[in-house]
Order: sequence, then C-alpha cells, then structure tokens
Amino acid sequence: MSNSVTSATYIRNLNYSLRRRLSDFLDPQDMWKEVLISIRKPSGEFRYSQHHLRKFEGLVAQGKSPTVELLNDWGTSNSTVGELVDILKSHKLLAAACVLLPVEQAITPEPQQASPVAQTDLPTRLLSDIDTQSQPVSSNLQPQIILESSEPGHTGVSSFLYNELMEITGNFDDRPMSDGGRRLGEGGFGTVYKGVLNNKHVAVKKLNPMDGISPDELQIQFNQEIETLKVLKHENLVDMVGFSCDGQQPCLVYAFMANGSLLDRLASLDSSPPLSWQQRCSIAEGTARGLEYLHINHHVHRDVKSANILLDEKLVAKISDFGLTRASAKQTSTTMMTGRIVGTCAYMAPEALRGEITPKSDVFSFGVVLLEILSGLPPADENREPQFLMDMRHDIDDEDEELTLEDFLDKKLRDWKQSQVESIYSLACNCLHERKNRRPVIKQVLLEIKGVVKSISLE
Repeated sequence: MSNSVTSATYIRNLNYSLRRRLSDFLDPQDMWKEVLISIRKPSGEFRYSQHHLRKFEGLVAQGKSPTVELLNDWGTSNSTVGELVDILKSHKLLAAACVLLPVEQAITPEPQQASPVAQTDLPTRLLSDIDTQSQPVSSNLQPQIILESSEPGHTGVSSFLYNELMEITGNFDDRPMSDGGRRLGEGGFGTVYKGVLNNKHVAVKKLNPMDGISPDELQIQFNQEIETLKVLKHENLVDMVGFSCDGQQPCLVYAFMANGSLLDRLASLDSSPPLSWQQRCSIAEGTARGLEYLHINHHVHRDVKSANILLDEKLVAKISDFGLTRASAKQTSTTMMTGRIVGTCAYMAPEALRGEITPKSDVFSFGVVLLEILSGLPPADENREPQFLMDMRHDIDDEDEELTLEDFLDKKLRDWKQSQVESIYSLACNCLHERKNRRPVIKQVLLEIKGVVKSISLE
C-alpha cells in the first residue's frame, strides 16, 4: 500500500509496482474478469463488452498481465482508486482492496452470513487483519472462531497463534515420527507435523518458501485453501480445523489422518500391510465421491494425485491440498483459461498443459490414480520405461508388447477378480483419453466404481 494513494487518486497515476501487486491477487484467480464486467461509463452503461473480455484474455498467451493491461486501459479515463476499491469490495476481494487503501478505509464491516454450498465464488479475504495479539500459550488451546456458517455440521474455521502451533508440534520438530519427532511428511507447498490439540491429534502444515513461488503467491494459495474448505464440507474432503497467519510462516491445521496418503499405503511405507482389492476399490469410490461433490459445486481441484488422497483410521478417502483449486465465478463455465500452468506433471491432462481449467482434467488425473491402485506403482519413475505410469497402458493394449494386464497388477494383491480388474482398468483408460470430450464425467466414473464395489460386497 502506498501512503500517497487516496480514494481520489486517478488510476492512471498508480505506479507500476502497485499494479503488479494487484495483479498478484487478481490474475491467478481470474478475478480481473469480475472487475472488468463491473466497470461502467459515466452514463451508467457497461464500459467493456464480451469482445473486450476476449481481447484481455488473449494477453495471457503474450505473457502479459490482464489486470495490469485493464488498469492501463481504464486509467485513460478519469477513473479513481475509490471506484476500483468499491468494485473490489463488492466482490469481497478485500486483500486486493487493501493494497490500495488502509484497512479501515478498504474494509466496511459486514454482518457474517452463511454461504450456501452452491454459492462458491470463493472471494479472497484479508486474513492479515485478524486479531492476533499475544495471548498466554496453553496446552488446551482456545481458538478464536472467525469464519462461521449456519450449515448443519459446520463448526467454523479457527485462528491460532503461531506460538501455540509451535508448542503442540514440539517447535516443529523436523525429525520423522519414526525417530521420535513430529514430521509426518511433505505436503503441497509445505511440511506437515503431528500435534495434539484439545486431546485430539491434528496435522499442522507449515507453508514453506519455494523456488519459483513468490511470497504473495504462497499467500494466495493459503487464502484459497482456507476459503475452499470453509465453504465446502464433505465426508471425502479433508476437514480443516484452523490456521495461523501471525508468525514467521502461515500454517494450516487439519484433522489428523491416521493412515497417511494413498501413495504411501500403496507403497506399504513403514511396513504397513498391503491394501486389499476391496479396500482399494472403496478408496477409489470415496475419492470419486469427493470429486463429484467438488464438480457439482463448480470447483476444479487441479492437483488430483495419490499423495493428496489421505486415509483416516477406517481408510476413508479424504481429498486434500486445495491451494490450486479454482471456482467458476459465475458457476456456468466448464472451461477456464490461465496463463500459469500448475499441477503435477505425471498426472496432468494435455489441455491442462495448455492452461485450460476444466473438470475433465481432474478426471484425467483420477485415471492415473486408478492405474496406481491397480499396479501399486508410483506415477513416475525415471528408472522405468516408460517413465510415466499413464503411458504403460499403451504397452498393455499393444498385442506386440509382452506386458499384460495381469503382469501390470500389484503382486501384493491376492483377492482380485478378473472381471472387476478389467472394469477398473477400462475405466482408467477412458479417463485418460487424450480428448477431454471423450472422457466420462465424474458422475459416470463414480457409478462404474460403485458397480464394482457392489459386486465385491455380493461375494
């Protein structure tokens, strides 16, 4: 924020640094579009049409920021910072508004209201203005509930002090659990530690600075995860307990998942027993249910992988890591575009590599997960030919190759049935179709998996 900026400042007089900071909030979420369609001429008519919107979208391919270019164009008129801040506030883009004006000017207190699950615009909220004054550290933490919902089952999201999370994780003890430490492993954008909160085990993810990711971008991922899990609640999504943003690094607190990730369990890490065929199909069904819930509520996860499928004490699948999740602002678009390619290469659909954001990309990634469930193999292995698991299906389907579906199956499996395995493999291949329009929607995927699970239970 610049002290020289006031509500009366002309947008054309904003320096480039401020414009870039605004773009850090508005570009990754494509929320510049919400700003664009809210701008009006003095006559009251909309300043920009769909033609203009497409023109600004095209700037992404040129490596330009749509937000910066929009401000440059709008700034040719006598538009002011006050007008821009009013638009940002109307879309709950409070963190972006506070880049321009002090908190007390940018934020007008509003009564908290429950947001129906279907209304998932997921605005960026300013988290840095939460009251985090020093409080005595206690082993029985009394968190501040700051995000409420009146929906059944919602308990709100809690704000913790960084020092409190340090205490319950043994000062973020980096030794592995097997060596008496607290580190559970590496999660998306951070390290995960085990702690005890009010006599319950929790997992605390401390977001770490990463090469190629700016602090502002990390903050956006942090905000996005909180906003997503505040609004979306489902048995097959990980449950967020709270967060901390007053310390050296932002932290997220989740319910503890006793059986770790699907990736680790398929590899029988820490000498865990191999998953049975029935367990694997049940995990696949739970994951598909979670994805169906996301897609119904107009969200694309964008990083579906076995490492992000966590398992509780009953092996119920919980999808995690929502820092890259995108919501359709108008809840009508099935495909969006982004200039920043994100995700995990071994799971990425062809269109995702081109910057498209569509639910069918999650379906593609889930197809790789199904291959992992069948084979027990990692999604990528530089010592394997082919290196990517998704490419092994070509060898299975090629009669000239020696690899068969039976050879491909995890040797630790003992209770599988040929027809059931063939159904899951065929489904995986359909999910992995190069053309997204030829892939099934997640509802169809779930129905097929439920059919296999039902046939197993009938036995």
